[in-house]
Amino acid sequence: MKKIIALLIPVALLFGCDQNKPVTATVSGDAAFQKLSDDYLTGYLAWRPENGVALGYHQYDGKVTDMGKESLGKELGRLKDFDQKLAAEDTASLSPKMFYDYRILRSAIKDEIFTFEDMGTYDRNPMTYAGAVDVSIYVKRNFAPIEDRIKSIIAIEKNAPNIFAAAKANLKDSLPKPYIETAIEVAHGTTDFLGGDLKVALKDVKNDTLTKAFNAANKIAIDAINGFATWLQKEKLPKANNNYAIGEASYKKMLLYSEGLTLSPEKILAIGLKELKKEQEVFNGAAKTINPNKKPVDVYHDLQKDHPTAENLIPDVKKNVEAIRKFLTDKNIVTMPATVNLKVQETPQYARATSTASNDDPGPFETKATEAYYYVTPVDPKWTAQQKEDWLRQFDYYTTDNVTIHEAYPGHYTQFLHLNASSATRIEKMFASYAYVEGWAHYCEQMMADAGYGHNGDTVRAAKYRLAQAGDALLRLCRLCVSIKTHCQGMKLDDATKFFMDNWYQGEKPSHQEALRGTFDPGYLFYTIGKLEILKLRTDYEKQEGANFSLKKFHDAMLDHGMPQIYLLREVLLTDKGTWGEVL
Repeated sequence: MKKIIALLIPVALLFGCDQNKPVTATVSGDAAFQKLSDDYLTGYLAWRPENGVALGYHQYDGKVTDMGKESLGKELGRLKDFDQKLAAEDTASLSPKMFYDYRILRSAIKDEIFTFEDMGTYDRNPMTYAGAVDVSIYVKRNFAPIEDRIKSIIAIEKNAPNIFAAAKANLKDSLPKPYIETAIEVAHGTTDFLGGDLKVALKDVKNDTLTKAFNAANKIAIDAINGFATWLQKEKLPKANNNYAIGEASYKKMLLYSEGLTLSPEKILAIGLKELKKEQEVFNGAAKTINPNKKPVDVYHDLQKDHPTAENLIPDVKKNVEAIRKFLTDKNIVTMPATVNLKVQETPQYARATSTASNDDPGPFETKATEAYYYVTPVDPKWTAQQKEDWLRQFDYYTTDNVTIHEAYPGHYTQFLHLNASSATRIEKMFASYAYVEGWAHYCEQMMADAGYGHNGDTVRAAKYRLAQAGDALLRLCRLCVSIKTHCQGMKLDDATKFFMDNWYQGEKPSHQEALRGTFDPGYLFYTIGKLEILKLRTDYEKQEGANFSLKKFHDAMLDHGMPQIYLLREVLLTDKGTWGEVL
């Protein structure tokens, strides 16, 4: 890859003084910063109790965010106040470790302000409210007696009318059409879950009093959500607009605040288009090795026919999970603990409507429900023969291994294991870089194919793994290109759909879904950005280490310093300051 230089953000640019801010007393030293950050985190979790529960702080069980106008205004004001206090920090007085945390926290706060002001999370995105009655964690994780968890569910469901009253007061008169349509789908999915799968999950509870209270609260929540969906359909869809692009100025803020990137969107797009062409050549080359007499896309579709039976799906996935973990150990690719607690299971009934496969790790501060799950959604016996076949084609052996690599070993579950075993601070465990988390898992897909997983020198079998891996890489590269074209260059949904179809080689329906996601998740370019940043960092680290380099040494170093923007890891891993700023 041709080296493209992006200068590391000067501290004055991202973390320096604001010319028009009120004078704030300088905060100096590690102890002062520690107190300031603790104060921030206390308020952060108090306003976002759902985040606290997910992290493993169960003093927040059953609590919900107040999304009324007054509450939103106070939280935005609090964020800006702490941003000013951190801007006044005497960073020269901080130890290297504290300065590392300082920059993670400062970026996290700026990113929160960005979601309020630029992304319009609360005033132009009805999805924020449509999915707000989320009680799934109380049935999928056994961190307290079921009776206590039901009480939390009841408290949250009783609050549902307040959420949707706030939504109607906060949302602008005209909203982006893709947001409205997706919010209606989310709302219907939520009521399907509350009225069906949630009840299935709680069917064995024997406390009649609690069951009666739950049923009443559940009806309140379902009625409120259905009412919101009807309101969106009748009141908002007729006045919808297609102004979902955040614009180049806001896009640059996203790059800066989320990942510390100062490259322009245009330069990143040029990188993405170049990488897309290269990955298509890899895809075509692998297909030619498998069958030179067919079009590459036809070879790809043939590959999808090689899948487990409905009965063997979970056992085959489980068998290969262990094979992948053994490969990591045998090849000294990354340190793995002797004992792991990952359970490969069918996706629970209440989550099957929205998940094909997923990883569910406990929060970093969870002390009771510490098991992790790798969920795979099985075939529904009620489906037609064609529907069953279409579902299983998503689980061809090669693609499924690629998904396992991403979700479990050495992807997200391995990230979790290292984070928990490391000396990462509270800040490092709470705030994650999008590019780091997804970039690592995506990087692992290519790294494992490069390392020779799954084929033992069989050329055709190796090509099949490479074809599956390249197919998933094409998806992420299309996301990068569509994100920038949509939000900075005016690309509309239909054209974005066609871009996916032409360059990812999939049909209209999945391509439309990916293009739709890009309207409200511009950050999905960070899958590829993170992967490219990690590959560049590995190249520089290998050059630095010379004969002392090993994949295991590099990967352990990558995983043992929290979940930061990758430019910060360059400072940790590289001794030559001259290379710190070369992120891509």
